[in-house]
Amino acid sequence: MGARKKITVVGAGNVGATAAHWLAAKELGDVVLVDIVEGVPQGKALDLAQAAPVEGFDVRMTGANTYDDTADSDVVIITAGLARKPGMSRDDLLKTNAGIVSQVVDECVKRSPNSILIIVSNPLDAMCQVALRRSGFPKHRVIGMAGVLDSARMRCFLAEALDVSVENVTAFVLGGHGDTMVPLPRFSTCAGIPITELLPKDQIDAIVKRTAGGGAEIVSLLKTGSAYYAPSAAAVEMTESILKDKKKILPCAAYLEGEYGINGLYVGVPCKLGARGLEQIIEINLTAEERIALHKSASAVQELVDVLGL
Repeated sequence: MGARKKITVVGAGNVGATAAHWLAAKELGDVVLVDIVEGVPQGKALDLAQAAPVEGFDVRMTGANTYDDTADSDVVIITAGLARKPGMSRDDLLKTNAGIVSQVVDECVKRSPNSILIIVSNPLDAMCQVALRRSGFPKHRVIGMAGVLDSARMRCFLAEALDVSVENVTAFVLGGHGDTMVPLPRFSTCAGIPITELLPKDQIDAIVKRTAGGGAEIVSLLKTGSAYYAPSAAAVEMTESILKDKKKILPCAAYLEGEYGINGLYVGVPCKLGARGLEQIIEINLTAEERIALHKSASAVQELVDVLGL
């Protein structure tokens, strides 16, 4: 057996700290939690380390305010940035978070030049583009977490509607993370049966709508923050597929160069994740309506990228 894998999580807020928790529980590797707030990453790492004897995970937890401990990470999960507050658009966050992500990427890439970056910071698709440009990494090593979360939300609602195990339900979501996402009911199944055979159209439409507004629904309930259990679990599923070379096909934000007729943009598409990072983009035939929705989603991402002058 070689040395343990090493995963850096940047941002020790709810998403980052909960990602560290899932990573440790799955024993995916040693975890370094980095945050600018003094004491917070150290305290959370220490607390998690003290859970290890109870839960039985043998991984080292490190908290730090600088990046030196992150050297030679296999995967870097970037959650840093300001979170959305009620009534705040994702675009309000755009320039501030672009600055934060740029700094983080510079620090991480210097110390872990062979790492794979998983971006969670919002607005997601644009932050991926920032990370790709700043890192100088090839596109297969900069991937965004959005679709895994969106399809998990859809699967949750579908399983509830069908009264079946969530394990039986697959859901298919393309496009940008946010109001323009494109859930595809005809590729969503329950035990292999298309959900269009099992649920009436109006019920599916309601689920599709609720999926697209899934983040906002949680923000409006929590009032003081945004979702973190499911987003962090989604980032960890991607990390696991990479570190264990599982080659799972997961919807992720990937840099497209002609796939789906989109060029030079990060958009959510089905991706095979393995040891090299993004190993394949799966291209499926879309109906005219689905294609229009996907291109509308892409142009929403393009607008943000244009604002940032990328």
